[in-house]
Amino acid sequence: MTDGAAVAGPDGRLRCPWALSTEDYVAYHDEEWGRPVHGDDALYERLSLEAFQSGLSWITILRRRPTFRTAFADFRIEKVATYTDEDRERLLADPGIIRNRLKIDATLANARVLAEWEQGELDALIWSHAPKPGTYPVPKTLSDVQAVTPESTALSKALKKRGLRFIGPTTAYALMQACGLVNDHLETCVARSAP
Repeated sequence: MTDGAAVAGPDGRLRCPWALSTEDYVAYHDEEWGRPVHGDDALYERLSLEAFQSGLSWITILRRRPTFRTAFADFRIEKVATYTDEDRERLLADPGIIRNRLKIDATLANARVLAEWEQGELDALIWSHAPKPGTYPVPKTLSDVQAVTPESTALSKALKKRGLRFIGPTTAYALMQACGLVNDHLETCVARSAP
């Protein structure tokens, strides 16, 4: 595991090493990470959770995701856009989420911005930044996986230009990885060719 190559899990199948660092990651890695995500609300959720993850471990967010979904009305843009100052105070007091004022404010502000967009506009904007297949070599080890790309930098700029907050190039690339715009499963990982 020290060289960052795929590692055999308890079932003998090779996976990205991070997927075996905790039991909670296996299902997320095998069934979610890197699979295409579409729909404005679904992408708003991922965008919001990636922002909350900034500076923290993803496992912290993954384990709190059910509570985040409850606190943010399942990340329905139209609903979160109506949140009041009272809702904001409730969120700041909720121990089940990350109580970071800047991240909460950005999530609420982003919903208000997105509520003004046409249906499907967020989906189209995000997916327009997916690199063409074959643009980057298939990663063999974790050291081959990038943290930022020209596409994630362009996506970050495009989202910021449209008024969204807390979405830098690294967060944008994490979003691209999680939502299947890129496939960063390692070459021998069982999930690399999953549908």
